[in-house]
Amino acid sequence: MDTVRLSDPLVGLVLDGRYRLARRIARGGTGTVYEGLDVRLDREVAVKVLHAWADGGSGPWLTRFTAEAKAAARLATPETVAIFDQGHDAASGHVFLVMELVRGGTLRDLLVEQGAQSPGRTVALLEPVLRALSHAHGRGMVHRDIKPENVLLGNDGSVKVTDFGLARAIEPTHLTSVLIGTVAYLSPEQLDDRPAGATADVYAAGILAFELLTGAPPWTGSPAQVIRHHAESDVPPPSTQVSGVPEDLDALVVRATRRDPAARPADAGVFLAELLAASASVVPDPVLVTPADPPAPDRGDRGGQSDPAGRNESDRPDDGRTRRIPIAPTGTRRIARRVPTADPAGRRRPPRALLAALTVLLLAVAGTGAWWQLEGRWHDVPGLLQLSPAQAEVRLEKAGLTLVTLPTAVFDEQVPSGRVVSQEPRPGARTTDGPVRVTLSKGPDRRAVPDLSGQDRASSEQRLTDLGLRVVGTVNEFSDEPEGVVLRTDPSAGSDLRPGAGVTLVLSKGTELLDVPDVRGVDQDVAKEQLSGFTVLVVEVFDDAPVGTVVRQAPDGGQAERGSSLRLSVSKGPDLVDVPDVVDVGKNEARDRLEQAGFQVRVEASFFGDTVRSTSPDAGQQARRGSTVTMYVS
Repeated sequence: MDTVRLSDPLVGLVLDGRYRLARRIARGGTGTVYEGLDVRLDREVAVKVLHAWADGGSGPWLTRFTAEAKAAARLATPETVAIFDQGHDAASGHVFLVMELVRGGTLRDLLVEQGAQSPGRTVALLEPVLRALSHAHGRGMVHRDIKPENVLLGNDGSVKVTDFGLARAIEPTHLTSVLIGTVAYLSPEQLDDRPAGATADVYAAGILAFELLTGAPPWTGSPAQVIRHHAESDVPPPSTQVSGVPEDLDALVVRATRRDPAARPADAGVFLAELLAASASVVPDPVLVTPADPPAPDRGDRGGQSDPAGRNESDRPDDGRTRRIPIAPTGTRRIARRVPTADPAGRRRPPRALLAALTVLLLAVAGTGAWWQLEGRWHDVPGLLQLSPAQAEVRLEKAGLTLVTLPTAVFDEQVPSGRVVSQEPRPGARTTDGPVRVTLSKGPDRRAVPDLSGQDRASSEQRLTDLGLRVVGTVNEFSDEPEGVVLRTDPSAGSDLRPGAGVTLVLSKGTELLDVPDVRGVDQDVAKEQLSGFTVLVVEVFDDAPVGTVVRQAPDGGQAERGSSLRLSVSKGPDLVDVPDVVDVGKNEARDRLEQAGFQVRVEASFFGDTVRSTSPDAGQQARRGSTVTMYVS
């Protein structure tokens, strides 16, 4: 019996009257994981008991932990460790989490055992991790602690991510002890207290990909040294450490680990799509985990389950031994047949050489039959996502399978049009020589905003609704169009929007009327300022008013449309004319000259003579046009 088990006071404890703790599997930064038994359902489970600082938790902390556990339990995917229950044992004060028991090891065990992986194996290991994260990101959850210890490799070949929700449930004051062993995978924004969203998981998955390809994370050393590298240094391309990394995969790892979150793939779904596209030319190298022998009752303390909260990089199973995770193609199972050595009836036995030949033949037939039943007729289904039908067909031919393209394509935000968006059987499954059915993408679903200018509001709203768009509001503007007519939309006509996106209608309020001020008697420059909003036409006229003064306007009051024309008559002073010299000129001729000059003529005459002797005003003086000039005739 091992001393760890003997000294662990929780072994044998029944939590909440239901979960009996049988063996300690591993101990990490936030808790200890035990192999347990659900005595109510007679089901093997893994039970994580949180450390002493969380024991007896209550109030806001326990409420938050419960909420996060419920959220994690909703992530029901094959790539995620299932959460069965969460509780607080009142008798002992322990807070615990009940999960699916995964027998096998962790990605850390694989890296310790084998080191760097091939590009094909890296893609096969990383793809289910990104699928689990993509499912979580689509539901608003962020893992925040992706690392090899939180990726489980089951004996059945499954790859599962654990510890969803717990990283967010732990109080910040307790995070220091948790982060010491995981700092190699934390994004820069997590290390300097900035908001950490889906791109933080993308960064950690990028570090994970780097480590799979090279055998080690990009930076090692003390936690302080690693944190400084995260904050100040770019992750180098894996190809600088090892050879044989495809260019596209090399560039994707660099992009996923940019220090600027905005420069990384937006979430795990985008990262997955780019990974599948980048690995289109990678030779498939599926992960096949051969079942490990079950541990003896008195040996080890691991049970194949990683610590769901993550452990420090130096953590090992409690028995001090490294758990070996053999990863290799499955081989032919040997089947032995017993051949009698004597004839019980005393009959003559066949010659020994014939018996040997028959034995070899029987073994060969049996072995071939067993190989065919267990291995030969089965094919590993390769991943086809993001591939074109031609590429998918080539990949399936290499795997000994055929392609069937389903007639109905679907819209997809990440997968380009004409590429594989889903497949059945799924990647990594095993099948006989039956076909692999794929569905193609129609690309992102986009609806073009129609040109609604000149239409009424009701018909415009109906047309947008028919297109799958929503009217989210209206804006009213003055215009020459009748009131209520659509002037334009925001976004503008022709814009491509997702279904359900909002559109604002800009409607006409009709013509804007402005009050017309009376500017008569005002200097024309001042008048123009007062008439802002109108088009001002200026006409100069002779007038006794000072030069530049408005003497008339049309219209001279009331209201007028904005931008309409107003006419101003502006004085250019009186119209003065020189009085002609008609002295010593005959009366009639003098009259004609004065009238032609624009004057009225009055005659003052004596009884004798017919000649102009003087005028008033005098000749050469100026007088207003139309005024009267008096001629004195004698």
